[in-house]
Amino acid sequence: MPEAASATRATIGDSEFDRDTAVTRRAPGVYDIDLSAGWTIISAVNGGYLLAILGRALADALPHADPFTISAHYLTASQPGPAVIRTDVVRTGRTLSTGQASLFQYDEEGKEVERIRVLASYGDLGSLPDDVRTTAKPPAIPPMDQCFGPEDGPAPVEGSSAITDRLMLKLDPSTLGWALGAPSGKGEMRSWFGLADGRDADPFSLLLAVDALPPTAFEIGLKGWVPTVELTVHIRCRPAPGPLRVSISTRNLAGGFLEEDAEVWDSDDRLVAQSRQLARVRLS
Repeated sequence: MPEAASATRATIGDSEFDRDTAVTRRAPGVYDIDLSAGWTIISAVNGGYLLAILGRALADALPHADPFTISAHYLTASQPGPAVIRTDVVRTGRTLSTGQASLFQYDEEGKEVERIRVLASYGDLGSLPDDVRTTAKPPAIPPMDQCFGPEDGPAPVEGSSAITDRLMLKLDPSTLGWALGAPSGKGEMRSWFGLADGRDADPFSLLLAVDALPPTAFEIGLKGWVPTVELTVHIRCRPAPGPLRVSISTRNLAGGFLEEDAEVWDSDDRLVAQSRQLARVRLS
């Protein structure tokens, strides 16, 4: 039973997300983890969840704790079960440190297979100046009680999307045409976002948030899995308590690939994370 069913609000450091992304240091730079089936879509582990795991390993390996920018290449599909992460410190400085990490699993023949490789720079979000000069504006999303979540639609096939039980998603009705068989063609997805157990956001859950909404490909009129090839996330500041707003858009689909640009805004109307990913789509 997911912790969403609990009446007790989870806290940062004591939630299902924290436990399921916790890594165990085996040796300097080497970490073990059991990838949870609770963060899967069909049988594949969600890319944002994987990024949060690698992000936590690098936070332990580097002298700075907060991810500023992290770029991931998804090489093969990860499956629930044991995995090992190997990290390398590339450079350390006074305000930024850079490292790389790879996650490995074993195939049916016992051969080690690399699933995902990342390069990241870390710092201290608390030390950043307050000066903000921006033309970016928070997405216009209706109030949460006028939006819709997975619980408002037909019951999914059992086991098809375990991750939705662990998220609080309330999607903007104007981006839900695909669910009614009438996609808008605009390639946009907007939603309120949180963890279902009430845990507030932190930099690591922001890595999950940018890859947790339904694919924008659905609103273009496409169906099926949209696997991520590459994902880069910029964490701009530590989010305030409360629900997040996530806006994702696609402007160009060509050659069977599309890009998704995401913005994440906190309850204080601050742009706390941005991302771009390249994803493969099935055209037939």
